[in-house]
Amino acid sequence: MNKSYTDVYKGSFGYTTYGVLDFHVTPFVTLGLEAQYGRVQGGDIVTDPHNRQFINQYTAISANAKLMLGEIVDYDKSEFLYNIRGLYFGTGIGVINNKMTDIVRYKPSWAAYDPGYGPFPGKDKSLNLLVPINFGFNYYIEDGYGYMRYVININAQSNFTFGEGLDGYNDSSAKFKNYSPDVYNAYTIGFRYFFGKIKSYRKTL
Repeated sequence: MNKSYTDVYKGSFGYTTYGVLDFHVTPFVTLGLEAQYGRVQGGDIVTDPHNRQFINQYTAISANAKLMLGEIVDYDKSEFLYNIRGLYFGTGIGVINNKMTDIVRYKPSWAAYDPGYGPFPGKDKSLNLLVPINFGFNYYIEDGYGYMRYVININAQSNFTFGEGLDGYNDSSAKFKNYSPDVYNAYTIGFRYFFGKIKSYRKTL
């Protein structure tokens, strides 16, 4: 699930599907790649003050790093810290491919203000720089041999896009307030599996 925060007056909920491949530098520090596919949308041709709405069927890829709480706290003597050792924060950089499948470029003839105005400037297809900010939690599950092999992941991700492609509107600041980067927040639950060789480290999962 995601929600948009763009130049359109009111964002709405869309969906995000994703895949992640992480390399563990330590048990609690990762470098990884993430790919996303989904729909970001906002506005409403009827209720929006400018009768604007958009649907963006997007794809995105990013490289990221994550630091978990277990790397910086001594959780061996605290059951509480042990249970929350999978809390993490991370950031990265990537690119988003925007593709508008539905967008209002001209106000409808029945608009209350300035009917037929348009076209609203912007592109239906574009590429933008993407900076994701992640905050989440990994819940670790042992395999039959007592090793932490499976993970249930809960993640909240704010994606800051630089450019005017996320909502398809490249508005003039003289007509619209347009001072902040377009953002969509993605809220996900996922399942992960550890594979590869096990290495010794001063801390274990």
